[in-house]
Amino acid sequence: MPVVRLPDGSQKTFDVPVTVGEVAASIGPGLARAALAGKLDGRLVDSSHRIEGDAALAIVTERDPEGIEILRHSTAHLLAHAVKALFPEAQVTIGPVIENGFYYDFAFKRPFTPEDLAAIEKRMQEIAKRDHPVTRKVLARDEAVAYFKGIGECYKAEIIEGIPAGDAVSLYTQGEFTDLCRGPHVPSTGRLKVYKLMRVAGAYWRGDSKNEMLQRIYGTAWAKKEDQDAYLHMLEEAEKRDHRRLGTQLGLFHVQEEAPGMVFWHPKGWTLWQCIEQYMRRIYRDHGYQEVRCPQILDRSLWEKSGHWENFKEQMFTTSSESRDYAIKPMNCPGHVQIFNKGMRSYRDLPLRLGEFGSCHRNEPSGALHGIMRIRSFTQDDGHIFCTEAQIQPEVANFIDLLQRVYRDFGFGDIIYKLSTRPPKRVGSDQTWDVAERALADALDGKGLAWEEVKGEGAFYGPKVEFSLKDSIGRVWQCGTIQVDFSMPGRLGAEFVAEDNTRKVPVMLHRAILGSMERFIGILLEHYSGAMPVWLAPVQAMVLNISEGQAEYAAQVAKKLRKAGVRAESDLRNEKITYKIREHSMQKLPYLLVVGEKEKAAGKVAARARGGADLGQMSVEDFIGRLSTEEHAYVGAAT
Repeated sequence: MPVVRLPDGSQKTFDVPVTVGEVAASIGPGLARAALAGKLDGRLVDSSHRIEGDAALAIVTERDPEGIEILRHSTAHLLAHAVKALFPEAQVTIGPVIENGFYYDFAFKRPFTPEDLAAIEKRMQEIAKRDHPVTRKVLARDEAVAYFKGIGECYKAEIIEGIPAGDAVSLYTQGEFTDLCRGPHVPSTGRLKVYKLMRVAGAYWRGDSKNEMLQRIYGTAWAKKEDQDAYLHMLEEAEKRDHRRLGTQLGLFHVQEEAPGMVFWHPKGWTLWQCIEQYMRRIYRDHGYQEVRCPQILDRSLWEKSGHWENFKEQMFTTSSESRDYAIKPMNCPGHVQIFNKGMRSYRDLPLRLGEFGSCHRNEPSGALHGIMRIRSFTQDDGHIFCTEAQIQPEVANFIDLLQRVYRDFGFGDIIYKLSTRPPKRVGSDQTWDVAERALADALDGKGLAWEEVKGEGAFYGPKVEFSLKDSIGRVWQCGTIQVDFSMPGRLGAEFVAEDNTRKVPVMLHRAILGSMERFIGILLEHYSGAMPVWLAPVQAMVLNISEGQAEYAAQVAKKLRKAGVRAESDLRNEKITYKIREHSMQKLPYLLVVGEKEKAAGKVAARARGGADLGQMSVEDFIGRLSTEEHAYVGAAT
């Protein structure tokens, strides 16, 4: 007689074993229709799963995050089913769920075309309407290998051959299509209603460039059409805001094949960079950080001591000289420990906060490079705090205040907080981990923040808090982090003299607010669609003369603005004023200042704000005052 405990604390008793779907039906017909799967004692199972004994059960519907994942995973199978129906010679490989959708990789003799995608999506709709039951069966490993070899699916057979001998695997069947999968899946194909195929890309088998190239079909799937419509609209907005397009349009930067994953910054782009760096430099100064600079290349022995050589070698650029091996630094922390180690440190020196705009290099795969968002050469707003265990919590709390202030100044008010705790493979005692995790949690709680615990996702040396910001079209970007490290200081010989005159190893807090400067600039460009706030705009005002007669006056106005600290330029070309206004409006400048004979005679300018708003005539001094007031509306710009 199974006793099933439900999330609301109630129980249901059954005379015989019962399926998840039958439990849902016993609660009500509405839940029976909505049930996609179940969470049995914390484990996801199909709605057809039979409950033999007492257990805790939650019914999973499309309203649950797990339900959305099941819909997407099942839609990936629906895609594979449709491809096999239309192109029987295609071989299926793997098809996982990804953020906002899914993909499936296929081996096929020719590239899939847009017309193929339309035909595949139409066949998916037909299969879904047939409402095929989705059934699960379990086979021994060797039996499953023989099955897939028998139907010509050599990739599936290879996957299963990698499973230990004697293990069993689960297969799911819908209509005439059978696929390897752990599951769970929707009860029938009719539950799959809202999806769209997006694009085709290349992908190496098992992600190895030595293997054959497959074709990856991406799709998106949702519980409700309005959710999918909102997502597709967001993608349209994201395409318009693509930082790569804006970088070219606004003349900020470019990348080229001769320096893959490295950025050529143009004058206006470097001006934007400097606005951000100088702002962060003031922030560091005002919050007790000492700025440092470390070498770009360090001896291999140091990277071996820090643990990077063992765990990170494949992503490091290396070189050699005079029979010594070196690595270009992929991160800044070992260098900061060397600075800490110079001279005897006392507990009175702690906390010691070091900051560096550290240039790093990582050998990212070429296929992963993306504009300035993911590159091989980047600069971090990196910082390390050397402290005692007792200082972890207050230092983290202060850092949270600092980070919130910076994000607010850059125009991001919605921050997501996640605490990643101890992974299975880690260093240090459980007692030390308890101290670190509690300190991070107390700091978050002390600020009254809602946060999510991500179990097992901490670094091997300590737990961390990750800070993600939400942009103007709802996308989430993980930028900031603070990590507690009990390992590296000791490995690199860091010590301080404690109050009792004993020598102790400091705790090292790795922290970043912006993360990669390049990536953060890309995020800013997309967040503002290139229309940067006035304090960040590379050119704040452009002075335009109507005719040759005002050229000298326009040049004088621009010079006066620059002398007052305004980033101003003048366009004195012999072009129609409407042409110049249109051209500079496309550059998304905060202000255009037009001068004709009336303005020249009055010693004024006709100001136009971004978007075309006519502000009328004003003196140059009044415009400077207006600009200053607007800049100072940002707290960070006022410090």
